[in-house]
Amino acid sequence: MDLQLLSAAGQGACMNAPWPSPNASCCACSDSPLGLTRIFEPAIQLALWQRPAEPLIVDWLAAHQHDLGSGMRQVLAPGSMPDLGHWPAGAGRDALARDIALLAEMLGELLAAENVGFRLEILGKAMCPRLHVDRVGIRLLCTYRGPGTEWVEDASLDRRFLGIASGGKPDEHSGLLLEGHRIETIPAFSVALLKGSLWQGNAGRGIVHRSPLLPSNGGPRILLAMDAGW
Repeated sequence: MDLQLLSAAGQGACMNAPWPSPNASCCACSDSPLGLTRIFEPAIQLALWQRPAEPLIVDWLAAHQHDLGSGMRQVLAPGSMPDLGHWPAGAGRDALARDIALLAEMLGELLAAENVGFRLEILGKAMCPRLHVDRVGIRLLCTYRGPGTEWVEDASLDRRFLGIASGGKPDEHSGLLLEGHRIETIPAFSVALLKGSLWQGNAGRGIVHRSPLLPSNGGPRILLAMDAGW
């Protein structure tokens, strides 16, 4: 694991959003990318690097939000850049490409992966609106535009009502969410590592999360999802 890379990535970073509830023992939140390494702790199911938004990316996405189609999927080798050439040119597009390359290199280093696959989703509605656990090891998420992914602390859940056991009822009425629960949100531009049920020793666990509802007049949500390949 290249800690020097993580340290360099965090230069100039600062916290720009509220911290999760202090009772959220499954989440490790930091204003440094080095905090992402806490995802390897058995009790941690979500590691967050809270960082400020990049104005070049924000402005470019706002200007071209309707010119991006449905997104893209690519696989990146170490040190390679994503191909965004079919999207409108501009400094914001170049900044977005650099950021995706940086996050792919970070995830590859953390998980000792030979390559990293990513999806850049352009979403007009909630992609996964029900609370669930991903059947993956560790996944990276970063919302570049729109509301961030929602998640719930384990102590606020009754996992017996995940999936089909909910009987098709909304999360708030299925029995899954306990009284006094709090829905947390990953801030936009923050980098999140989500531990899934397939991580070694994590069967029956994994961070419970869902896609947020989107405002009707807010334009698309733009989400980056990354998975390591071996």
